[in-house]
Amino acid sequence: MNIDHVATIRNARGGDLPDPVRAALLAVEAGADGITAHLREDRRHIRDNDIARLMQALSKPLNFEMAATDEMRAIAIKTKPHAACLVPEKRTERTTEGGLDVVANKSLIRDTTAQLKAAGIRVSLFIAADPAQIEAAAEIGAPVIEIHTGAWCEALTQGHRAEAEAEWRRIVDGVERANALGLEIHAGHGLDYTTAEQIAALAPIVELNIGHFLVGEAVFVGLAETIAQMRAAMERGRKKAKPA
Repeated sequence: MNIDHVATIRNARGGDLPDPVRAALLAVEAGADGITAHLREDRRHIRDNDIARLMQALSKPLNFEMAATDEMRAIAIKTKPHAACLVPEKRTERTTEGGLDVVANKSLIRDTTAQLKAAGIRVSLFIAADPAQIEAAAEIGAPVIEIHTGAWCEALTQGHRAEAEAEWRRIVDGVERANALGLEIHAGHGLDYTTAEQIAALAPIVELNIGHFLVGEAVFVGLAETIAQMRAAMERGRKKAKPA
């Protein structure tokens, strides 16, 4: 579970509530396998102290989303989370838009990946299901990619069936290519119960990172129930999975 938007609600009024660390602990208790938190340059949601408290409190892995900057690299190496996911970051965006451009930033991302790996941190790259980006990720030595599912989910939400089908085919082809290259494959962005169930049926995908939908649903049914329903959707998908 990505807890960023619990922090977004907190920061809307300042103060300390709702506490994203409490949300993380509740999510783990309800069945989440790990927690994701994105420490942005502008600190618009997650704060440095949230990361420190998560590292102290969590019994499950922390996935530290970060831009490939000197500041974030230093924080990650000092903090030593289980994993670091490199993502693109722009001050003008509402949330992370699009995937990381590994092709255009190969040297920077290669160096950042190497330094994080040397510190014992599992590194993933948040990229579109684009052949060139997938091949570049493998070339620079990234062990894991997280496929950006936002365009597919948005097309479905807007009822653009042909576009959604094209994006889904792109994801399936990307998963097959990444699997052939020996990359560990994750996915995330915009997933809900239905799309999580569908993508969980792709056998090579071993991890889904989901946040905004879970926080939104929790307003109506509670976080524990939302996590339980999401796990059930993912498990239904896994039962449909065919060997890679």
